[in-house]
Amino acid sequence: MNKKMTKPLHRTPITGISPEEQIVGAPFLGKVRSYNAKRGEMTILLEDSVSTGDAVRVKGRRTDLSQRVERLSIGKLHVQSALPGETVVCSVADRVHAGDAVYKVRGCATL
Repeated sequence: MNKKMTKPLHRTPITGISPEEQIVGAPFLGKVRSYNAKRGEMTILLEDSVSTGDAVRVKGRRTDLSQRVERLSIGKLHVQSALPGETVVCSVADRVHAGDAVYKVRGCATL
């Protein structure tokens, strides 16, 4: 019987998130791995699950963006939700930067 080997999920330690990027009580989704300005999309390696319709906040030294997840894809497939350990591409309304922290929040002031 063939068992599929899975890599353990690498979690970002709290020391890897600067105090100005931390949002107390909000689930940490991961850090922005890359940003495609032409498409207006960010790539994240998830540390928590996310679904379309979820409110997220991207926080960094030069970034503070709150919005709802409207489009989510894994590879070339558009999906409704994604699980920890998956790399997703998400549309963003404004510029974000690699290394910015992404959190799932209860609501967005900009909605």
